[in-house]
Amino acid sequence: MRQKQAYFEPMQLEKNVSLKSFNTFGLDQHAEFFTEVSSAAELIETLTWADENNLPVKILGGGSNILITGDIRGLVIKVNIKGITPIEETDTNVLVKVAAGENWHDFVQFAISKGWGGIENLSLIPGTVGAAPIQNIGAYGVEIKDVFQSLEAVDRSTGRQVVFDGHSCRFGYRDSFFKQDGRDRFVICAVTFRLSKTPAFQLSYGTVEETMHELGYVEPTLKAVGETICFIRQQKLPDPSKIGNAGSFFKNPVIEKTHYEKIKNEHPTLHGFPVGDGIKIPAAWLIEQSGWKGKRWGTVGVHERQPLVLVNYGSGKGRDLLYLSQSIQKSVFEKFQISLEPEVNLW
Repeated sequence: MRQKQAYFEPMQLEKNVSLKSFNTFGLDQHAEFFTEVSSAAELIETLTWADENNLPVKILGGGSNILITGDIRGLVIKVNIKGITPIEETDTNVLVKVAAGENWHDFVQFAISKGWGGIENLSLIPGTVGAAPIQNIGAYGVEIKDVFQSLEAVDRSTGRQVVFDGHSCRFGYRDSFFKQDGRDRFVICAVTFRLSKTPAFQLSYGTVEETMHELGYVEPTLKAVGETICFIRQQKLPDPSKIGNAGSFFKNPVIEKTHYEKIKNEHPTLHGFPVGDGIKIPAAWLIEQSGWKGKRWGTVGVHERQPLVLVNYGSGKGRDLLYLSQSIQKSVFEKFQISLEPEVNLW
């Protein structure tokens, strides 16, 4: 049980705060109470205070993977813990501990500048370091689990700090223990990564190697690969600072081989990738084939170039985006008998 801390009150506790600038969809929903924390100790005290005052709590990172469907009752805590600390180094590897509030892309750029490889393919992914293991973020043949060492988190049920290794995180495709059994129970404070001083570059996914050469790079380097990934992502995905979005809204589904072959026979343009006993297929292709690419519904819609991205044209509501996503799911299932699962978290 937590010890009572009757005299504590969160620093800079605010009431009725707009979350528009705290989510990349740019949705103007309000939090009943809002505060930021800059250390694990401050986080524990704030969680205890909220518990004592019977306030439900939402934890906010970079706001790049949430869809806020209405005003938030209770307390929203933005995790703003900062710091990047190398804790062990050899001739070939470095263990680096990164606080949860650090911007993910900024950390990738920092690692590249230090000559530490392993995450360059994850350049330009929005969000914070603390959110990365929850989603097991991945792109262009690399996932967080490939470089993960451990993480430190606060157990909301006890108010104590705990450490998770890779096995206990139960990483899956855009999935982890923290999205399943550990959902809403743990708040990540820091993540430790094992990065390489002699990186093995992953260039075979999609058009990475081809694009790198088109940009004038003859041999792969951390800088070359990172800049290539940024170029590819900027061509494919809209900038949240210009149009509200949360990147890929849906996961790429994995289906049985027989199901894939049946669809492939009817639609020769479909391409799949073997994953375990199944085939992973592009959710973007399914959405486009179902007629949704570029569709606009009032102030929300499907991006004109990337059907995997839902967008807010400026004054959209979270409930409108939710309805749109559900309509897409229904349409894809009716056409292909495939259930699309959202990547974003619903608030």
